[in-house]
Amino acid sequence: MYFAALLARTEDGWEASDTELDDVETLSDLADLAREASPDDDTVLVLIEQEDAWFGVVRVDGEDDPRIYVSDAAAAQRSAYGELLLTDELLGRDPGADDVADLDSLDLDGTEDGESESDEDDGEEGDAGDAVAHSPVGDSEILSDLGVNGKELLALDGDALGTIADALGCTDVLESVR
Repeated sequence: MYFAALLARTEDGWEASDTELDDVETLSDLADLAREASPDDDTVLVLIEQEDAWFGVVRVDGEDDPRIYVSDAAAAQRSAYGELLLTDELLGRDPGADDVADLDSLDLDGTEDGESESDEDDGEEGDAGDAVAHSPVGDSEILSDLGVNGKELLALDGDALGTIADALGCTDVLESVR
């Protein structure tokens, strides 16, 4: 089960709207959805939470590239909604690199060219470039100008979105769409 909401900052304060992400396929789609929530190019936050396993914050300021923070990359990677946020850049991968080895480079035994089966067994965790750690990724200072510094964001667990809403002064607004 997941929860997703848009928080748009206006001159009158924060406005929240519940949002469905079923039709969102890419980070660009998500950023466009956020921009639609604020016709005046104000700050919009997309808050996503997956059953207290992980949470993510996407910040869109006008036409700037979205800024992203994900509390647990490995947990988010197992979620279709988390995969939207986990870009190659965010994970420190080469853009366009696949998690799955190129089939042309595999021997008939399923190992990569020049790799022995024992080498493959030694890498139980996978290649360092492909493994995603159970740790935060992204811009931990994403909310620092709004009252949640990086250290506080990194320490959040449990009802993280509620804590963020408290710091932003919009708990009632967020709870109205929860």
